[in-house]
Amino acid sequence: MSIESSNPLQLSTVPLVGVAVNAALAILKILSGVFGNSYALIADGIESTSDIVTSLVVWGGLRVAITPADEQHPYGYGKAEALAGIVAALALLGAAVIIAVQSVREILTPHHLPHWSTLIVLILVVTIKECLARWVGKIGAEAESTSLQADAWHHRSDALTSVAAFLGITIGLVGGPGYEPADDWAALVACLIITYSSFRLLQMAARDLLDASPPKHFEEQVRGLALGVEGVQAIEKCRIRKSGTAYFVEIHVEVDGDATVQQGHDIGGHVRSMLRESRLRIADALIHIEPHAT
Repeated sequence: MSIESSNPLQLSTVPLVGVAVNAALAILKILSGVFGNSYALIADGIESTSDIVTSLVVWGGLRVAITPADEQHPYGYGKAEALAGIVAALALLGAAVIIAVQSVREILTPHHLPHWSTLIVLILVVTIKECLARWVGKIGAEAESTSLQADAWHHRSDALTSVAAFLGITIGLVGGPGYEPADDWAALVACLIITYSSFRLLQMAARDLLDASPPKHFEEQVRGLALGVEGVQAIEKCRIRKSGTAYFVEIHVEVDGDATVQQGHDIGGHVRSMLRESRLRIADALIHIEPHAT
């Protein structure tokens, strides 16, 4: 799948949808937990408020990332997006730890079974959060936005803990007395999945900060575009790094060794224009002209 252009300003509005949804669900969970005798649902609602903060961090990172380059930051502010991804991933890891601690505490503390009506609320929460996670995750994957993908996993972690609570409450209601901690044991299993995802997202953000090479097929597309420019006879080197959701390219193109400096300059200008005007989200390209070996 080719990596195509995305509107950075539109991307920055995506986390705000999560803020609105999480605010509504947090209120619903806390009220349902209070009236339905489910501490797990109350804790889940409180955790949803932390998701609001995370989505705001992602929103802020994306807004900073689209700030135009200036004298102090000639390559722009794209790395702010990766930094926001790290913050979001760490927040996801922190949420897993908090949920695990709360689950252990509830296992060790005797408590009553929740009311069956809490299952209806959990089905609604899981449906909304999974749909939101898929929507945000799809946009994040298409734009290769680490912070948006981390935000998507925050939504999915909420869905996972709600699934765990649903299974546990169901087991408790069916099993009766003695099965009260079932939802807490299920939540611990969900924490393992969330922890794995947080480390995976941290790895993705670290790759962006350390200027890791993009997928091989992306480089092949860049080389193909450059080779399509009239006068380019071969490509010697091609280095690409990602900053935010955009790319910076350094490419060495070979031209006729007898070409004049002006001709080489014109060919290089055409290559740069071709790359920047493509749908590959290339913010800029540095073109080196080399003589083609005959």
